[in-house]
Amino acid sequence: MKKLLKLTPMFLLLIVLSSCSSVRVATDYDREANFENYKTFAFFKPGIDKAEINDLDKRRILRAIESELMAKGYTKSETPDMLVSIFTKSNQRVDIYNNAWGYGAWGWGGYGGWGWRSGWNNNQVSTTTEGVLYIDLIDANKKELIWQGSGTGNLETRSVEKKEARINEFVSQMLAQFPPEKK
Repeated sequence: MKKLLKLTPMFLLLIVLSSCSSVRVATDYDREANFENYKTFAFFKPGIDKAEINDLDKRRILRAIESELMAKGYTKSETPDMLVSIFTKSNQRVDIYNNAWGYGAWGWGGYGGWGWRSGWNNNQVSTTTEGVLYIDLIDANKKELIWQGSGTGNLETRSVEKKEARINEFVSQMLAQFPPEKK
């Protein structure tokens, strides 16, 4: 029991640190689309203009997408096979930690009756804003969605360099799953 109490704070710290840096990614795609036919791309300005983020972050996201697609062998074009659009959402995330640290035992508590008596109780509430970035890839001729990636995680940071690195991480993890594997 003592060993467990000593390891618990370390375990909780690891969970908190890993949850702060993770990006949760999901993708979906049209199983009928032949992704080998797509070689070129362009950004879909009407869709991008609707994204509710500042222009600096839009440009960071678009640069990251362009870099990832070009690294995969796609070419930016005036007459593209594929259009790229983005949109964003934000969610308030509230975490409540109810910790009862210290020693304790079952027993008589005087006027309080029988129950658990612990050395120290600590309730903590943490509120963070999670951002969701969606990347839509659209067949330029049919104007149909062929692939969508979403990345969820904490984007807020005061450092421009850290923010840019975080955006690159979001985009990289999403586009790592594009094009989808043939089944």
